[in-house]
Amino acid sequence: MIKRESKAGQTYLTFVLPTETPVGRVSVVGDFNDWTPGAHTLVKRSNGTRSVKVAVAPGSTYAFRYLGEGGVWFDDPEQDVRDLGNCVVAG
Repeated sequence: MIKRESKAGQTYLTFVLPTETPVGRVSVVGDFNDWTPGAHTLVKRSNGTRSVKVAVAPGSTYAFRYLGEGGVWFDDPEQDVRDLGNCVVAG
């Protein structure tokens, strides 16, 4: 799941996954961080999820995927929009 919010002219995307799926560390990588693994690692929350908030340019579109431990790439299960095999989200 991805949550979008705007504050004082800045847009934020919060990437959210269940704690147990998949097991181990997960980072979100995409256009917003030059596809750098580990730049945005999801953190466990008290509500049973893990998430990370990323600042993005308002109105821009970003391709992204999740990267789990052991080099396992996977898509956001709730994102339907794809571009060249990647999930796509608008800021």
